[in-house]
Amino acid sequence: MTHEPLPPWTITLGELDEKMGVQILEQSVDRVVATMPVEGNRQSFGLLHGGASLAVGEAVGSWAAVIHASTLGRTAVGVDVSATHHKGAREGSVTITATPLHLGRTLTTHQVLITNAAGQRLCTLRITNLLLDKP
Repeated sequence: MTHEPLPPWTITLGELDEKMGVQILEQSVDRVVATMPVEGNRQSFGLLHGGASLAVGEAVGSWAAVIHASTLGRTAVGVDVSATHHKGAREGSVTITATPLHLGRTLTTHQVLITNAAGQRLCTLRITNLLLDKP
């Protein structure tokens, strides 16, 4: 008896993602790409808020992990996220790209890059997710 591969999970934006103006451009096991406007996500000094970068980076990295987990009939939960801020942004939009560093049966680790329109790196995140059986 042959089994058809499970269809990958499809991203649905959460409330915070919608408020932040996140848009999904690509979604696959190999890569998740989204955009987010700087406007509406700035801190009091007029720069993209570091917390906004972490929130969107964690979301995109977690979505990537759940897409992988769904192909195994499982789901994923975040267990660790860290970020390094390299450069600020005052306007325009940012692109958020998650790519796998490790896709296991128990853990996944993704690198998430946040870049500006010129392709300059604004933030680098690393997120690790634990894969669990679906409840």
